[in-house]
Amino acid sequence: MNQKKYVLKRTSQTGLVKKIDEARFAINYQEELNASQFEAASTVNGCYLIIAGAGTGKTRTLVYRVARLIELGYDPNSILLLTFTRKAANEMMKRASMLLDDRCSKIRGGTFHSFANLTLRKYAKAIGLDSNFTILDQGDSEDIINLIRSQDRFLTKDKRFPNKQTLNKVYSLSVNTGKKVEVIIENDYPHFLPLLDKILEIQKIFTEYKRRNNLLDYDDLLVYLREFLHKDSPAVKALLSEIKFVMVDEYQDTNHLQAEIVKGLAKYNKNVMVVGDDSQAIYSFRGADFHNIMEFPKLFDDVKIIKLEENYRSVQSILNFANRINESAVEKYKKDLYTRRGSGELPNIVAATTDNLQSKFIVEKILDLREEGIPLKDIAVLFRSSFFSFDLELELSKANIPFQKFGGMKFVETAHIKDVMAFLRIVVNPKDVISWYRVLLLHEGVGPKTAQRILDELATARITIKAEPDNQPGFKHHKLGPLFYLLYELQKKKYLPSEMVQKVYEYYWELFKANYDDWNKRKKDLEIFQNIVENYSSIESLLSDMAIEPIIESVLDVEATDKEEEYITLSTIHSAKGLEWHSVFIIHAVEGYFPSARSVENLDSLEEERRLMYVASTRAKNNLYVSYPMNLFDREAGMTLSKPSRFISEITPDLAEGWLLEDDF
Repeated sequence: MNQKKYVLKRTSQTGLVKKIDEARFAINYQEELNASQFEAASTVNGCYLIIAGAGTGKTRTLVYRVARLIELGYDPNSILLLTFTRKAANEMMKRASMLLDDRCSKIRGGTFHSFANLTLRKYAKAIGLDSNFTILDQGDSEDIINLIRSQDRFLTKDKRFPNKQTLNKVYSLSVNTGKKVEVIIENDYPHFLPLLDKILEIQKIFTEYKRRNNLLDYDDLLVYLREFLHKDSPAVKALLSEIKFVMVDEYQDTNHLQAEIVKGLAKYNKNVMVVGDDSQAIYSFRGADFHNIMEFPKLFDDVKIIKLEENYRSVQSILNFANRINESAVEKYKKDLYTRRGSGELPNIVAATTDNLQSKFIVEKILDLREEGIPLKDIAVLFRSSFFSFDLELELSKANIPFQKFGGMKFVETAHIKDVMAFLRIVVNPKDVISWYRVLLLHEGVGPKTAQRILDELATARITIKAEPDNQPGFKHHKLGPLFYLLYELQKKKYLPSEMVQKVYEYYWELFKANYDDWNKRKKDLEIFQNIVENYSSIESLLSDMAIEPIIESVLDVEATDKEEEYITLSTIHSAKGLEWHSVFIIHAVEGYFPSARSVENLDSLEEERRLMYVASTRAKNNLYVSYPMNLFDREAGMTLSKPSRFISEITPDLAEGWLLEDDF
């Protein structure tokens, strides 16, 4: 009998979809989520882009997906959830744990930087790093750059040299966007082009200095992680064999480097879900790239796009307003936000004769809303740039309306907390020159020259904190004896972080009072820091967390507002993203201000300004007021006539009611 050959073809994974019995789960996912959310949350293998419009329950969807994967029997440790703040990661893990059980808190959740920090320390040998590296914050990086740029060969009398902040910004932008330093200087700082060779030389010395002293800045964490992931070493295979699912929140805020990290993380398993909203991509000034989310379908094969369009925050009239702004965007994923909350009142576009009349209107309206029972905490005034609110702040103060303006220095950037952390960082990494420099200069009689001499002796091991000061022939700095005894004791004995900080405080107290005139106000921060430290069992993890994710604001910044139980929020739109209020005012919607005059020259910048207006308007739940002064004072031209922003000029009468303010004050 002639037998025909029959070749078996393996069924592809995608060709055979196993139907999952929903009754097996403790949670009724279909009932608790809308159809699009359920589609996203019930995915298992494959590549997905979730386009989540403002207020559409993006976090809820991610939380339910985490719970469902665990209910399906996947190891929590095989799920990696990357977010932009530690708070967001903790919030999601907490919500998932409350939804299902404690297994959800065991997933790998954190920021790109915290994940990079843990991975680099674990696989330091394979990467060619010392696992005790110190993480530099922005201020530290700037200080090192300043030490280098202060050398005689870089400073010229006839030409202004870029300051440390500018140089750090340029180098960082280059790393995060993948653009050459030359291109950034040419586009943003053309007046420094003649100094390009020196700027590049400083960068080279800066990079070498960090490597030699076991120092990594924020950008280095991501650079080293990307390089590690793009190799096929046994260490990479070991890490990626543990991670089965990669999830990324707020993908529209990723930069070039982070997109490459995501690609590297999913290169074997090809199970990746990124969630974001192209219409809320507003952070290009930080190096975020809007095109990452637009081009994600090209990063992996067979990417499925799921859109979340049902909004749970705003009334329909506000969504119609936002949809219209978004409609004119040149490049976008088309989406139409809708709600079941009802139509609500039309937004108002308010034309005021002057800037001051605009402020007076807002004050009066806030008082009206409060009479209607809307708490001050549920009202916000948003603006494109911080200085737009100066006139309003005066009027609010006159009317005795308390407010909190978002911005200000973060807790770990305050000088006294940086002092304390410098002591701790020396103990962990005795090569940390910047921390040494900071600690030495706190002492009376130690100036830059003496500090440098001591640093040289440390570098040549004539003095060290690894041995008792009295037993070191090179130790001549008797005045600094107590400092070296403290550091010797701290690195020799295995103290808990809280005990270590207590020892540092005892030594630092007199220096603290001598160095800060307002030490009495600042001492509360030291108490807060001590409370934070109590939660840590390892000094290394404390320092890493404090560097990667500043924990809280300083009491110096929040003390004034804390006394008031109730206050309205004044905020730049950038700081307001992710938040919501009952009633929102968007002020100064004037052509040349919002959009800014500079953005009009470049299509990408102009489109980002449009997205800013979209983000601002979708913060409102019930009431939205967009106002602009018709006359603005120009120092040279005097009072000039202004044009309303092009974004509100597109709004038709069926979408918003126009008001013209008359001065009855």
